[in-house]
Amino acid sequence: MRAISMEEFGGPEVLRLREIPEPRPRAAHHLLRVTRAGVNFADVHVRGNTYLSPVTLPYVPGNEVVGTTEDGRRFVGLTQGGGYAEQALLHRRVAWAVPDDITDDQAVALALQGQSAWHLLFTTARVAAGETVVVPAAGGGLGSLAVQLAREAGATVIALASTERKRRLARDLGADAAIDSTADDLTARILDAAGGPVQVALEMTGEPVLSRVLDALAPHGRLALYGFASGRPADLPIRALLEKSITVSGFWLPNLYRDREALPTSMTALFEAVRKGAVKPVHGGVLPLGDASTAHATLATREHVGKLSLDPTT
Repeated sequence: MRAISMEEFGGPEVLRLREIPEPRPRAAHHLLRVTRAGVNFADVHVRGNTYLSPVTLPYVPGNEVVGTTEDGRRFVGLTQGGGYAEQALLHRRVAWAVPDDITDDQAVALALQGQSAWHLLFTTARVAAGETVVVPAAGGGLGSLAVQLAREAGATVIALASTERKRRLARDLGADAAIDSTADDLTARILDAAGGPVQVALEMTGEPVLSRVLDALAPHGRLALYGFASGRPADLPIRALLEKSITVSGFWLPNLYRDREALPTSMTALFEAVRKGAVKPVHGGVLPLGDASTAHATLATREHVGKLSLDPTT
């Protein structure tokens, strides 16, 4: 079958289309013919050998897929690699039947980024109605979903984004304010937009944004960390955390893969939110499988909006 296989770490050019053996059916797995493979920043970290879980080469990237079984059933789910391919195996514990009224493009946005947004907000940060939450990268796949989920939960949403196009999208999705994440006076802008310190902040950028967002948190505020896209992780200022009794929590979705309740709960909630129109996944484009390197280069520009995916059928 055709797949994107990495034989070395490096830039987008290491993502090459190759013929590899088809996966063999396995117990407790669904074998899918893939129709959508999600592209995520986690894949960029894998490609550069900076991912939280090291991989062994050669390696097929891709951690979320939508596809159809031989008997015609449609599933969306999570993999630990192997998604950028014409066929993929999904363990039944992290695979969910896609309702007929949910499209492939909607479903692929929910498996990794949708569930990450849901658990960041409601499991890790415990956002409640009436609180104010800062959402980074609000024009991206995860951020655009987090804006909508937080709004639906009754929170005030302060969106961060690096371009006016993304900030306009965040406002259209329901953010109460949208701020330039590259601003030197980011802390002051957050405080002004929120009318004071905020209760909750999600953060995936790294320095210098992390420190500026941390300074905008109220006493007893909660900070949920899920990445460092800038490539500059920070040593957290212990004194500042103590002075304001701030709670800092890390989040990585694979830690929930063995939980028999967490992901089914979030996936059910996400399907229902899409059905009733409370959440509208932002379609960021679909590229042929062989254009995986272009997809990664597009991510690097930070200009794209919404969910980017690959179509292995083309």
